[in-house]
Amino acid sequence: MLEQKEESQTSSHHSLPSNKTELFFALLCGVFLLQGFLIEQLVVLPTWVSLLGYIISYFFGGYFISIEASKKIIQGGFDIDFLMIAAAAGAAYIDKWPEGALLLFLFSLGHALEHYAMDKAKKSIEALGELSPKTALLKKEGSLKEVAIKDLRINDIIVVKPNTKIAADGVIINGSSSVNQAPITGESMPVDKTFMEYGTNSPSFDEIDKKHIVFTGTINGDSSLDVLVLKLSKDSTVSRLIKMVSDVETQKSPTQRLTKKFEKWYVPLVILVVVLLCFAYLIIDESFNSSLYRAITVLVAASPCALAISTPSAVLSGIARAAQKGVLIKGGKALERLGEITTIAFDKTGTLTEGKPKLTHVIPLNDFNEKDFVQLVLEVESLSNHPLAKAIAKDIKSQYHIEVTNKASEVNAVQGKGIQATYHREKVFIGNRSLMESAAIEVDQVLISKMEQLLKNGHTVMIVAYKNKVAGLISVMDTPRKTAASTLKSLKEIGIKRMIMLTGDHQNVGDAIAKQIGLTEARGNLLPEDKVDAIKSLLVRDGKIAMVGDGVNDAPAMALSTVSIAMGAAGSDVALETADVALMSDRIENLPFVIGLSRASKRVIKQNIWISLGVVVLLVPATILGLTNIGLAVVFHEGSTLVVVLNALRLLRFK
Repeated sequence: MLEQKEESQTSSHHSLPSNKTELFFALLCGVFLLQGFLIEQLVVLPTWVSLLGYIISYFFGGYFISIEASKKIIQGGFDIDFLMIAAAAGAAYIDKWPEGALLLFLFSLGHALEHYAMDKAKKSIEALGELSPKTALLKKEGSLKEVAIKDLRINDIIVVKPNTKIAADGVIINGSSSVNQAPITGESMPVDKTFMEYGTNSPSFDEIDKKHIVFTGTINGDSSLDVLVLKLSKDSTVSRLIKMVSDVETQKSPTQRLTKKFEKWYVPLVILVVVLLCFAYLIIDESFNSSLYRAITVLVAASPCALAISTPSAVLSGIARAAQKGVLIKGGKALERLGEITTIAFDKTGTLTEGKPKLTHVIPLNDFNEKDFVQLVLEVESLSNHPLAKAIAKDIKSQYHIEVTNKASEVNAVQGKGIQATYHREKVFIGNRSLMESAAIEVDQVLISKMEQLLKNGHTVMIVAYKNKVAGLISVMDTPRKTAASTLKSLKEIGIKRMIMLTGDHQNVGDAIAKQIGLTEARGNLLPEDKVDAIKSLLVRDGKIAMVGDGVNDAPAMALSTVSIAMGAAGSDVALETADVALMSDRIENLPFVIGLSRASKRVIKQNIWISLGVVVLLVPATILGLTNIGLAVVFHEGSTLVVVLNALRLLRFK
């Protein structure tokens, strides 16, 4: 972790010794400029005394700018630093030392302040590196030893004391506690965690229930925990998050790529115009020095400093703000595209719904007592390993406060139909109509009507038969998340027009959930390849689409979408790698925030481009016509640069 942090700092913008050094040099430039100007204006001394002040001012103001310009020239290109050095050299050539020194002072000061402001955004990302503790308590042979986290190995056991940071990604094998996961997932409330039985085979991190796993940098509650290490420090969720967020600068947004292309031909064009303006004295009645002065002023006015920084500053600030809230946005491209989306496709299971079936209806029939009925169902279902049977047994226990008495036996699964068992020496059947028909149990029209009504509302219905007659109905359903309806309402309010659910479940199930939570459309009975076709048709209809899923099962459909958004990515390596946007927590309510942030970022980018180009458009004609001097041109030029950076930093406070 420390090595990563050091690398990111070393490769920071311009590779300067430090922003403080750059700012110090800029201030020294200003001091010697002022000294030279005051000597020239107020004291009768030889000219070389004031000139010496200006020369020293040139040195401090041009030092870092010259280094950067020379690097670019060696690579075969020209940039804004070169233009500024050329302008200052031209001013010195025509004996306009004060204006040249003022240019270097304001430009170097602007550079230093710009780097300081940009570093504020970067430091909010680097602060993630401080989440991880530096040491861990290793439990070995009955004793505890403090070791550096980089020395931890997979399958080591560490002890996490109450109210301390967790030092590794792993699974709890002893103890229970509430854990503050806000640094990783953005969740405001602590999450209850409990131990998992630990055998000889180390479990796979991605396959473990999230109530058993913990992440590096999260904060333990009031109880001690024993944690089995499942990921090395360099592979931990927080390390990968830092690396991915730090890499966003290499993933240019469409606007960044456009401005880069623009700069490629714009800078040579400016140089050509400036060279031509140097010879304006051949056409109009003025001296060579006057023409050169005008050309230098135009050079300053036309330099696209603000344009160059306008998009990167907004992208970096937007991504940094998202990271603070537990959302990983992979680069400017994803950030900008997400801000343009008006259609979102959702996977159903685990995204809009809880992802776990819940017992929704218990309907005893034929004068069967409800208490006896649920006891019968519990006894039989508790013997089955089917996920629906487990869900039914669990919910009956919690809702009716009863336990298994082991009165059922001889349970058998009937493929595609249900299960049968023996209870008090009588046959029990739980399943669909086909199971009842094969057991010669009569299913009347009233029962069929009740079943159809439940099926229409999205429930999975099972008939329960005992002693050769129907005893009742039970139904289960993957219920919508509590926050799903309010989240979709918020999405509509921020401009999302169409929200479509893509599910492999029956169309009735999709329609029922869509009606409950306020979806625009539901498409059911979809296999993974059908979801891909659905995304293709939506892209044709709407142009751009975001797909929200778990990042694993929906990978093909998500890969085809304009922007893919994975939920619960903190526990999934695949989701972290494949999705354009990863919600680290399993909370769909973070979606309006990230889309709102993307739209705000896009607005700021547009504002910055208009500001930067607007200043150039106004300033260049004014300087060509001789309506302004170098000093004023520099003030406007650097002022616009700082305005766009400060405008971008507003995104760090987006809520």
